[in-house]
Amino acid sequence: MAGDYDPVSPDDHRRGVALPEDDATVRESFESTGSGSDIVYRDHLDEDPFDEKTHHRQGSYDHEDGIEYPVEPTRIRPRKSSSRRILAALVLIVGGAAAIGVLAAIGYQTPTVKRGSQHITLDHIYNGTFTPKSQRLSWVSEAADGTFSRIDDDNNILLLTAQQRNKTEVLVKAEDVKDPRTGKTLEWDDWQLSADMDTFALQEPHDYPIMAYAKWSPVGHSVAFVSENDLYVVPGKELETSKPKATRVTFDGSDVVFNGVPDWVYEEEVFSTDGALWWSPQADTIAYLRSNESAVEIYDLQIFNPTDDAFNINPYTSTVQMRYPKPGTPNPLVSVHTFSLTRFEYASANGVASSAAVSQAKSTLTWPDEYPQDDRIITEVGWVGNDTLLVKEVDRPSRKGHVAVFTGGKSVGEVTRKLGKEGEQGDDGWIDHGQNIVKIETRADGSGIDGYLDIVPNADGYDHIALYAPVTASKPVWVTEGEWEVTSIAGVDREKGVAYFVAANPSIDRHLYAVTLPSSPSLVGYKPEMTPLTDVSAPGYYDVSFSPSAGFYSLNYRGPNIPWQRLKSTDETLDVVLEDNAALNATIAEFHQPVEIRSTLNHAGNELNMMTVLPPNLDPSGRKHYPLFITMYAGPGSQTVDNRWKIDWFSFLACEHKYVIARIDGRGTGFKGRKLRNPVMDNLGQLEAEDQAALAREMIKRKFVDRSRAGLFGWSYGGYATAKTLEAYPDLFTAGISVAPVTDWRFYDSVYTERYMNTLSANVAGYQNSSVHNVTAFQGQDWLLAHGTGDDNVHYANMASLVDKLTQERIRGWSMRVFTDSDHSINTRGANRELYEWMTEHLLKSWGKGGNIKH
Repeated sequence: MAGDYDPVSPDDHRRGVALPEDDATVRESFESTGSGSDIVYRDHLDEDPFDEKTHHRQGSYDHEDGIEYPVEPTRIRPRKSSSRRILAALVLIVGGAAAIGVLAAIGYQTPTVKRGSQHITLDHIYNGTFTPKSQRLSWVSEAADGTFSRIDDDNNILLLTAQQRNKTEVLVKAEDVKDPRTGKTLEWDDWQLSADMDTFALQEPHDYPIMAYAKWSPVGHSVAFVSENDLYVVPGKELETSKPKATRVTFDGSDVVFNGVPDWVYEEEVFSTDGALWWSPQADTIAYLRSNESAVEIYDLQIFNPTDDAFNINPYTSTVQMRYPKPGTPNPLVSVHTFSLTRFEYASANGVASSAAVSQAKSTLTWPDEYPQDDRIITEVGWVGNDTLLVKEVDRPSRKGHVAVFTGGKSVGEVTRKLGKEGEQGDDGWIDHGQNIVKIETRADGSGIDGYLDIVPNADGYDHIALYAPVTASKPVWVTEGEWEVTSIAGVDREKGVAYFVAANPSIDRHLYAVTLPSSPSLVGYKPEMTPLTDVSAPGYYDVSFSPSAGFYSLNYRGPNIPWQRLKSTDETLDVVLEDNAALNATIAEFHQPVEIRSTLNHAGNELNMMTVLPPNLDPSGRKHYPLFITMYAGPGSQTVDNRWKIDWFSFLACEHKYVIARIDGRGTGFKGRKLRNPVMDNLGQLEAEDQAALAREMIKRKFVDRSRAGLFGWSYGGYATAKTLEAYPDLFTAGISVAPVTDWRFYDSVYTERYMNTLSANVAGYQNSSVHNVTAFQGQDWLLAHGTGDDNVHYANMASLVDKLTQERIRGWSMRVFTDSDHSINTRGANRELYEWMTEHLLKSWGKGGNIKH
């Protein structure tokens, strides 16, 4: 359930809209319920997008494909293919210039707006009517800082500079890059730039894809790539020849051994990327991960129809096999290695045969007290100096771990930090996996400091930036502090001695900050100075991409108002609009829009973020009744209540069918410290259900909410949480929808599951309690179930097992749809639109529309 998935979940639909004068009495309804607290609604729309009210979760993100899907299951995400993500058969290297009831909320000023009369339909949700535009920039490290490339509408790669955006150079015309065998113009969705002006194939064309990853060196012109799971490198001097020759570094790549790329579970749950090789800063050494999944058990995925046409008949099914580790079964065995180009070139220059020179240049890294390969996970690898490498490991259930540092090219490292209860976390919670290490170094004039930055929980359990200097330091110097969390280190300007970071401060926002770094190694008198670069006086959700030297950045405002994108310089001499989404601003003003209220619910000693989405012109008097539809994700470290803007399926239900939508981030969720996250450990499903029930009880206190029409929706982990909530509180709800749910954690992957549930042998009772097992609670429940048979993430076995239990116990009332060959996104052969129409029709059949006059 890692990573950044986008097509379908309730978790990413947030937006702000204006509360029209007709709806002003809604505020009174919220002020008069339950607690007696002051309630202020929050709403917003159509403010000047350049008033700069300036999330990402662990994991991201927004749609780059121009398609606005209705919902997006986060965390548990679909696989990129049934085996591994593979690049094109012909990889092109492109040259370029170098306790219930207490509510509290913070209000916005409400702009004066006039709501339109158009109705939101599913067509609008699917056809991109409400999709914000943004430009994808790729910064070029080989050229002057501020140089970037992007793809235009014709698929040409363009080169631009921040200062002279109107002077555009076409680096590569799409029509010039062709498959030499077929003459067909190739397409790309990713590219990297070298420091020359040439385009060439790294390997001869093949009949099937064999190359999985390629990466340029940070300096010079060398390139490393992975083909058929073996690592190769092309030294820079080879690129000066007419036929560059690649040196093969590993020779054991196979279907079960991976060098320089992650196996399936490491890509999904640890690195969230398709590469596992790391160039040193001076490009003289490559560190790489080796994974051996030969002992990992095979899961068979049946494919009933491999085509795009449902009317194509295949009398026999095909099977896709994938190595998928589950709790209590073997994990892949991983190790970290290095290849020194310096040693290789030295040996080669002295007459050593190529294969022997390669062997002499390779090392396997070890460190004191390292965990056995069958009981460890390598969670991060990164260079923290020109010849200094850092490796993080945790044990299989992510309860304890080490940080090892390798200096001077040594293959034996020093353990400098301990992780877990006896280490940095200092509690019984899990150790989060993240890629957060950022090297810092002295400036050109010798000032500054050598070390690295990391994101580490402080003594109060909030994730903050810690400085380790020197690189072998075991204790941190805190760069940031407070009862809020840093979500990412966005960039470091070495010459200015400044780090830039994004913080969830407050938790539903994302703001950009700059903070000063030490000016000398002594650290005497160091007091970090933190400056916000976005408007922290107003709600805002931003993400950012910095240039390599952190002189420039692309700032994306995601909400709560209409998104926009700017290109800025850190010295404040440049601030230009890349996208203002003026057309979207005009479009949205023509439509009926829901009213959004962000607030908090005090429950079980925790202040939980909650959000309600109300129909326009809602009558709060109690004369009319409205169904309550609670959407959830609820997974560990996740977030569903934030300040991003979005129009989605829930907007449609609120506006067109008069449903009240609600969501809450309960215990276990992210960005509010470990004290909120840790309680769900070893017993998933219980506290999540309690908190969803608390939200329901709070909402049905409102006179306008129809208690007889209260239901739940969730996809992926949200589908699981929906099931567990219905199981625990069957008398509180009259309907539920679970899409692609986990139903027993023994079916899900080991790396994710054991992080939160411990190993199966150590927590047998916990696994049983956390499964959806008390099926008699579902008797008579109006419960919709949906799953794709080709789901390679949350396997269809989850649904098959649940249906078997329901059948054996003769449970009635539930309904189910199976979507042939669909993966976790349920998108195959028109399945996604069909799913949403089916769910909508079922809700209307069961509940009808809201706004009914009470008799």
